[in-house]
Amino acid sequence: MSEISTGTLWGIGLGPGDPDLVTVKAARLIAAADVVAFHSARHGRSISRAIAEPYLRDGQIEEHLVYPVTVETTDHPGGYQGAIDEFYEQAAARLAEHLAAGRDVALLAAGDPLFYSSYMHMHRRLADRFETEIVPGITSVSAASAALGTPLVEGEQVLTVLPGTMPVDELTERLRHTDAAAIMKLGRTFPGVRQALSDSGRLADAYYVERASSTRERVLAAADVDDADVPYFAITLVPGPTPTMPIPARGAVTRTIDTRAADSTAAAHPRSTVDPSAPEHSATLGTTAVRTSSHVGGAANEASTASNDTPGEVVVVGLGPGDTAWTTPQVTEALAEATDLVGYTTYINRVPERADQRRHASDNKVESERAAMALDLAKRGAKVAVVSSGDPGVFAMAAAVLEVSAEPQFKDVAVRVLPGLTAANAVASRVGAPLGHDYAMISLSDRLKPWDVVARRLSAVAAADMAIAIYNPASSQRRWQVGAMRDVLLEHRAPDTPVVLGRDVGGPTESVRVITLGELDPDEVDMRTLLIIGASTTTAFDTPAGTRVYTARRYGTGE
Repeated sequence: MSEISTGTLWGIGLGPGDPDLVTVKAARLIAAADVVAFHSARHGRSISRAIAEPYLRDGQIEEHLVYPVTVETTDHPGGYQGAIDEFYEQAAARLAEHLAAGRDVALLAAGDPLFYSSYMHMHRRLADRFETEIVPGITSVSAASAALGTPLVEGEQVLTVLPGTMPVDELTERLRHTDAAAIMKLGRTFPGVRQALSDSGRLADAYYVERASSTRERVLAAADVDDADVPYFAITLVPGPTPTMPIPARGAVTRTIDTRAADSTAAAHPRSTVDPSAPEHSATLGTTAVRTSSHVGGAANEASTASNDTPGEVVVVGLGPGDTAWTTPQVTEALAEATDLVGYTTYINRVPERADQRRHASDNKVESERAAMALDLAKRGAKVAVVSSGDPGVFAMAAAVLEVSAEPQFKDVAVRVLPGLTAANAVASRVGAPLGHDYAMISLSDRLKPWDVVARRLSAVAAADMAIAIYNPASSQRRWQVGAMRDVLLEHRAPDTPVVLGRDVGGPTESVRVITLGELDPDEVDMRTLLIIGASTTTAFDTPAGTRVYTARRYGTGE
């Protein structure tokens, strides 16, 4: 009997995300492989498999390699590194069984297999026993540069590729001594990356590209990025040359599917519909096309402006906190009459799309620029609705629009503000009447005001014995403020003071809990949570329908 020959391990570079950027060789080998292997986190959605989907064929064996952890938190006796090393050993053993049986294995890798890729861990463990071949892929650096539309380096300039996981001081030093830089591995590291860019004097020249070449590509100035919105699949670029074409220094360039191209692709590749659970691809694959360039600040692009010399108007609206039933008829009417919608992407997405209505979505840290764009559109004749969540006058866009509208250039533009149900009132209603007496609203964010101002206000309101509605308590990166707030309040309030935690109230993942101030755990609070801190007259009691809370309107002798 002849000896069975072993299979070949192919390390397949898939490129940055667009299936059309998979090389001809990679597509051919994916289709030819007996086994197709790919990685994912525990949620099970593999970006690599989604990219390769058009090139798979029926009858192939699929090996899904699921990481046991994706951050440095695990109960494995060897810690994070021990858990990962054990996973790589087990994954290599699974692939070795196929290779030893004579099956060819295509191990998929987003980008290039040997550029910050998981493939290299399998290569080290298998290349000495089996035939291997590397198929290079387009890296995210190249895709991000293409999305930016400007060269990274030219002439004798040096490009340095840096991981965002480096210590801030080391990252700062390297940025100071390079002509151009690409910073990988963002996600939760982005606050440190931005600090390094600022400390090195490179922040003004840095740009952020998210999910380059995919259907959800975004390009922003690095200074405008919200820490809470940064995925791992993002990159920061600091070009060496002066940009040769306009770059969206404010706002975002977004991509959407061209459905006609998608239809033709689906016809050519019957299996080219991506798993809708995959985070990078939520529609049939096809050629992507730029839909809206949201250049916030200055005039909007010509295609989105009216040619009317008669000024239009700006209506600042509040959608309410989540449930469409909480959007008032007055606001619904204003949205229906608007020719243009302006707002933070998350809030714009809550408004149903209409073919005859232009949408100008942007990042949530450009309030003044967004207001100026809305007013400029109205100055040119558009009827603009500036969209806020909750009530537009409560930590939202009404103040920003009115402030900019005071400039002489907008003196003829009418501005109206339509109220909406506030998040504080929505949360309060779920438990009764914790805001039944005097109360204050305080934003815990120290982005627009220093923390010492926040702390003084917390202390003053607590000393005045008023209930407090706390907005913007935390984000994925801004964590310490909740604990600091609790410590300030405990100087004036008893530990058993009722506290209401309302998360996503009116939304699909709503949860409302009543705890005490002493029990408040900062880890239970995120950016979608609103807190209500009771006063000395606030009472919580249990009922068959759940805990009810009220703040009495009288202090013993009445009012």
